[in-house]
Amino acid sequence: MATKEEVKKYYDTFKDHQKKLGINIRHRTILKNLKHAGLKPNSNVLEIGCGIGTVSHLILKYITGGSFVGLDISSESIEMAKKLNGFHKKAEFLVNDMSSFTHKTKFDFIVFPDVLEHIPVEQHAHIFETISILTTPNAVVIINIPEPYTLDWHRRNTPDALQIIDQSLSIKDLCNNCYPFGFYLYSMIPYGLQYDNEEYLSIVLKKHFVRKDVLFKSKVKLGIENYKSKF
Repeated sequence: MATKEEVKKYYDTFKDHQKKLGINIRHRTILKNLKHAGLKPNSNVLEIGCGIGTVSHLILKYITGGSFVGLDISSESIEMAKKLNGFHKKAEFLVNDMSSFTHKTKFDFIVFPDVLEHIPVEQHAHIFETISILTTPNAVVIINIPEPYTLDWHRRNTPDALQIIDQSLSIKDLCNNCYPFGFYLYSMIPYGLQYDNEEYLSIVLKKHFVRKDVLFKSKVKLGIENYKSKF
């Protein structure tokens, strides 16, 4: 396994590749999934593994009344992110690998934009423990990762395209690492961009809660849904 310093050096160089790619459909899809999960213009967002700030840029264009913190292990990437997103007055970009992080803000959304697979699985439980402290009671965690079997295919067929750490993540491990710290799996949607098969997973975690009531649908709504189910 690569050392922390090796990973940092890798992403100091990888920033040039990110700049060349620019903002693309993957980044826009992550923003779309964030909105679908409830992101509002006044949300407070923490992005872990922000890179040069491409997904950050889309989020910041939307959360005009909210605040934002972007973290990355690469100091050179963070400098680029600051330049790209200097227009937002409540945006912070900090060098941090989540081994030790605190902040005065309680965040409504945590975003992992294709980054969790690049952090050793052994560190995931500590990360979820940390973000459980940093989040509001109704916080949402959005995780975008490569679909594990597709990533396995790349490992066998295009290994040179993989990053310095590129794990095929187990949903079992994800749940085991997040559930003890108050998060549960709310949804998981596979989707493809470059390929016809599943290429990515969009995962939503929410904080555990006690449901106070259960509301019945109206008879009219039930009747319409019953009618539509026949076709």
